Amino acid sequence: MTPTNDLFKKLTCFTEPGFREELLQHGQLASFNKGDVIVRDGQYVKFLPIVLKGAIRVFQQSQDREILLYYVRAEETCTMSLAAAYFNNKSTSDGVVTEPTDVLIFPASLIHQWQLKYPSWNRYVMQMFRTRYDQLINSLQEVAFEHIDVRVLEYLKNTACKEDSKFINLSHQQLADELGTTRVVISRILKEYEHQKKIKLFRGRIELLK
Repeated sequence: MTPTNDLFKKLTCFTEPGFREELLQHGQLASFNKGDVIVRDGQYVKFLPIVLKGAIRVFQQSQDREILLYYVRAEETCTMSLAAAYFNNKSTSDGVVTEPTDVLIFPASLIHQWQLKYPSWNRYVMQMFRTRYDQLINSLQEVAFEHIDVRVLEYLKNTACKEDSKFINLSHQQLADELGTTRVVISRILKEYEHQKKIKLFRGRIELLK
């Protein structure tokens, strides 16, 4: 689908008229469903997505474990893909859609030109790298300094707050993937919290009691 001028109501960070014309000329609008793979570990990145609506989960996998890196949300792009495309390297992460998502995609070959031609694109890229850097540092601090049982309860509380519901639709494996641990560890911790009457467990759902 070809983008229109209405697109820029969602992308206010790009200000130069010439840049907007290039986005309209080279960009394509695409819609993805939950579970669709945007990028795979080991592939060369030929296009970059800017999310207009929805979310992409970016993570790394090793054997039976996943490490969540970050989520790409509205007006954001994937910096792991951006770095891979910029230096013509293979992707070192996977990107999977977590909810119905609309994106603007454009050829990765253009990012070098845009970096030199358009200050708003340059600012956008630097801001993305800074945001991801801060997120990864926070994640590293949590893994290094917070015990996993504390991280589990904090994650559940934060998710319940965001969704404005005491019910969290999440399996033990999904929670393990979010926190970079194993299902066995998560199940043990959740059982203990249920024994303490802090949560109640259902199949594929957790109720936060206090």
